[in-house]
Amino acid sequence: MKNIPFYTIVTINLILKNMEIQVGLALPPPQDIPEEILRHEVITEGRSELTGEVLNSLEYAEMQEKLSRSSYHPEVNTKLKHLVFLLKIRKMLKTIIPIL
Repeated sequence: MKNIPFYTIVTINLILKNMEIQVGLALPPPQDIPEEILRHEVITEGRSELTGEVLNSLEYAEMQEKLSRSSYHPEVNTKLKHLVFLLKIRKMLKTIIPIL
């Protein structure tokens, strides 16, 4: 085997040790919870959209249900429905016959 100079061996050894340190620094700290576990964690609390206070799951579901119910009547005036229908027909005809 060919004799390799001592300084070359030391340099290669230092480079390899430096690479090990950099790999070790790239790892997350051991106290961090892995993302795979966090993805499957059941969320049991939420924040109120109105006040920002912490709510448990039952209070959060009740608040979402209350906010989803609208105080406005969903029925639209029949004249307005007819006008929207006519505007849609006009738009369709303009695409077919652009002169109108």
